[in-house]
Amino acid sequence: MEPQKNILSRPVAKRLVRGVTPRLRGAAPRLRIVPLGGMEEVGRNMAVFEYDKDIVILDMGIQFPEEDMPGIDYIIPSISYLKGKEKNIRAVIFSHGHLDHIGAAPLLLPRLGYPPVVGRDLTIAMIKKRMEDFERDSSKRLDVIKINSVNDRFNLGKFRIGFFNVEHSIVDAVGVIISTPQGTVIHPGDWTMERDPVDGKPLTYHHLAKLPGPKILMLESLGATNTSPEMVSEKEMYNNLEKLISAAQGKVIIGTFASQIKRVCHLLEYAKKIGKKVALDGYSMKMNVEIARELGYIKVGKETIIPASGIGKYPDNKVIVICTGAQGEGNAVLSRIVSGDHKFIKIRKNDTIIFSSSVIPGNERTIQRLKDNLYRKCDNVVHNDIMDVHASGHCNAESIKEILRQIKPDFFLPVYANHYFLKEAAKLAIQIGFSKERIFVLDNGSIIEFHDKTARVLNKKADTGYVFVDGLGIGDIGEVVLRDRQALSKDGMFVIIVIVDRTSGKVKGSPDIISRGFVYLRESKELLKEVRRRVVSIVDRAAGPGVEASPEYIKEELRNQIGEFLFLKTERRPMVLPVVIEV
Repeated sequence: MEPQKNILSRPVAKRLVRGVTPRLRGAAPRLRIVPLGGMEEVGRNMAVFEYDKDIVILDMGIQFPEEDMPGIDYIIPSISYLKGKEKNIRAVIFSHGHLDHIGAAPLLLPRLGYPPVVGRDLTIAMIKKRMEDFERDSSKRLDVIKINSVNDRFNLGKFRIGFFNVEHSIVDAVGVIISTPQGTVIHPGDWTMERDPVDGKPLTYHHLAKLPGPKILMLESLGATNTSPEMVSEKEMYNNLEKLISAAQGKVIIGTFASQIKRVCHLLEYAKKIGKKVALDGYSMKMNVEIARELGYIKVGKETIIPASGIGKYPDNKVIVICTGAQGEGNAVLSRIVSGDHKFIKIRKNDTIIFSSSVIPGNERTIQRLKDNLYRKCDNVVHNDIMDVHASGHCNAESIKEILRQIKPDFFLPVYANHYFLKEAAKLAIQIGFSKERIFVLDNGSIIEFHDKTARVLNKKADTGYVFVDGLGIGDIGEVVLRDRQALSKDGMFVIIVIVDRTSGKVKGSPDIISRGFVYLRESKELLKEVRRRVVSIVDRAAGPGVEASPEYIKEELRNQIGEFLFLKTERRPMVLPVVIEV
């Protein structure tokens, strides 16, 4: 076992300044857990742990936008709860390198004064790379605490931090133990139970049952509704992928997640073994593989990996392409290949296309469209409905029951999924005899306190409103702007430009009209003629002789009356934008 490490001996000790949990003199401190995201959605994972004068944070993830969020790149957690408490933050622990756990780090770490970050090699390297993509040299400001082994132990203020191995679909995933006198939090992060792992015996969690109580298990519950008795094992998946690759008559194109480093590594090793070349494509794919190579996780060199531009130098049956875009993203590699817009990769009928990924909720239609287009161009399209070519990094219902049996927690907090998943995970716990009173299904912003072997959810909540990231803007897109975008995406906009004589109040010339997403002007001449007539009439009444009307009043009249007229004629409600110019 490696020596214990006391973080208070590091420069971070100066952070032990102010308290965060007011309490009566002599009263024992309480352990507070405050999820800032991940309890009502898939993504935006972030949780705050408070004890006495200390704060520890677990993960800083992003959430990808939903269909009713036009123009939004992604959503990050709100950190308003931490405002004024920045000096109490002892560290941010990162469980693994997926974007729903590290994606917000470049934006939130600077706003919190760059607290120390704790993580394993690949996770830290991916955070550094993401920070450099946002701001050059920003990663140099990180105070990094590396987890070299799951046997490492750190003191972060009055928190005692430990770790344990977990199975997940990315290298260097780690479970976290957060110990205080009021309770021991056990958090696997994202996890699965691999029944037949490629690289050793199945992991078990019986040893966690021996931790000091009360034990508080925070368990990712995305698989709570997956009642399949058996999950696809890594061995089955790799065997199927190898069969497809070895039997392929043409190119093999594999669409997968860029974070599947372990899978990419296995495919590279197999390609080397059978003498095939691999082209990696997609910015995040190439970046992640390069990071993994630098860390020594991938040892295959240039004799196997070729640039996409070099594919033409080899016979098709000697080429494998591993790329991003299996979710149907418009600009991703696989979509460009299908549409014929890729400069170097063209699909032929005898190629083999493999979807080695799951369907992210919300992407079903785009993925189906991508599959349809692939089937038109290629005779060999393989996905999990046909053959097991993807193994999930997440649990199923039986796994949730099993880990509860092994750890035997005193309190159970389902996390990391939509609300109904959390409720279903709670039902699974009750099925195996867990007390309903010791299960807490929280919302984002819920504040739960543990004290003297009891738990209670406070009446107040932390602010967890959406913080939208749109281009360079962070948090400047609010509900009003988003509502306008939704209206524009639904019925379009209708712009009326009218010039009014300041002296007479009469309209000069003919009003100009611009329509976007509402009607095609060339095919709506009668409608536009009537609109122009009504605009002149409305302005004449609002700003005629002896009537003093401001441009704002004229705009309001145009907006209301033209809006009603357009709805009467079309049953659509475009956003009417009047522009009044006085001359």
